[in-house]
Amino acid sequence: MLAAMAACVAVGPVGAVAPGDAAPPLALPDESGATVSLDALRGRVVYVDFWASWCGPCKRSFPWMGEVQRKYRDRGLTVLAVNVDKRRSDASKFLAATPGAFTIVYDPSGSAPSAWDVKGMPTSYLVDRSGRIVSVESGFRDESRDDFEARIKAALDAR
Repeated sequence: MLAAMAACVAVGPVGAVAPGDAAPPLALPDESGATVSLDALRGRVVYVDFWASWCGPCKRSFPWMGEVQRKYRDRGLTVLAVNVDKRRSDASKFLAATPGAFTIVYDPSGSAPSAWDVKGMPTSYLVDRSGRIVSVESGFRDESRDDFEARIKAALDAR
């Protein structure tokens, strides 16, 4: 089982991931076990958010991510939240209290955060329709929401 999950995680080179770079590969199981891959989302703008159950700011970011998913889904936005808890039960407890109205995938091995050069929780990457990183945000600050939403809209408007 662990080998099968490890096979689902496509890991690219470790190093700083910055705006302008191609997004590292990402393919992880969702709640039902189906693999969700960034490659399959090509053509959409993807907000990739790395989170954990113990992350305080994640409790504030989840409602905002649900709101932008609802607002911009039809324009081509997909919010993809990558949980890094080692135990699924920890993520389940968090989600019971703070539901996520977007796609959630699981990486208990921590391979994806390593490939994406995640330094802390949450860390978010905005990926354009061609698979390139548009922006990186470490942490979640309420005062940054409008700025990040403006970046999402600009990525959606770009063709």
